[in-house]
Amino acid sequence: MKRLVLAAIVGVSVLAPCAVPLRAQAPSAPIDRLRAAIARTTTSVNATWGIYIKSLETSEEIALDADRQMETMSTIKIPLMVEVLEQVKAGKFKLTDKYTFVQADSQPGTGTIQRLDPGAVMTIKDLLTMMIIVSDNTATEVLYRMVGGPDAVNARMDRIGLRGTRAMNVPSKWFPALRGAASTEQFYREGKSPFGLSTPREMGRLLEMMERGTLVDKTSSDLMLQIMRGQLYRTRIPRYVTGYRIPHKTGDFLPYVGDDVGVLEAEGRTIVISIFTGNHFGSGEALENAIGLVAKEAADYFAYRGR
Repeated sequence: MKRLVLAAIVGVSVLAPCAVPLRAQAPSAPIDRLRAAIARTTTSVNATWGIYIKSLETSEEIALDADRQMETMSTIKIPLMVEVLEQVKAGKFKLTDKYTFVQADSQPGTGTIQRLDPGAVMTIKDLLTMMIIVSDNTATEVLYRMVGGPDAVNARMDRIGLRGTRAMNVPSKWFPALRGAASTEQFYREGKSPFGLSTPREMGRLLEMMERGTLVDKTSSDLMLQIMRGQLYRTRIPRYVTGYRIPHKTGDFLPYVGDDVGVLEAEGRTIVISIFTGNHFGSGEALENAIGLVAKEAADYFAYRGR
């Protein structure tokens, strides 16, 4: 009798849960799977990340700390390029105007103009091109002087509505500050002399306006994209990506900072990718590789979505 009672009790306990229908779990959206894949990649590298990704066709977005203001390094040269072209549009100078290189303008770091003989002649368009595709610091110094310095760039960003984007230093002030520091690590950790500041989302907005032909004007937007497609540093966003044109601009203070902002362009697909990193003290190669993997995840996802 006890066995029958026990069996009855067990039977009820087994069947009772089935009497309440289980709520079907909603499948995760495809964009959530991309977000998770990106999160796995970023957590594999000990750094501070800020990422903004947007499809201009579908308006799908991924924003991971995208409003965090971070060190831009040379990606701030995009806002400087915008200000140059705004002043060209206003008739203050022309892209065909000539600049003659003098040794006093020469700046260290990236670029090739510093290695030319004084007296070399370039156009303003040449300076813009060198500033972007090889991140030429001498060209940057000259162009900052022409437009009125970082304040002119910041006033332009304010008018656009990008108040988190700040040009902070010209090369002729930044490099002496670096040389005066006890070490590059101390210089970076103190954070007293940023080259520039922005957020991944704000830099992404600049790129979106460029792609839509509304940054300065259509002609200027097209020229900026054309210049950026000639980028020679291709170890980050383009690292593992195929089937896209990729106008982009890098920013470097490795191993601490490695940035890359650009656009994946293909038929029917335009994807803005803005990746900032900071506080990284490991291998610069590992950081670049992780940025490349984030870009590949986005490229593969939107290629599949476009089928």
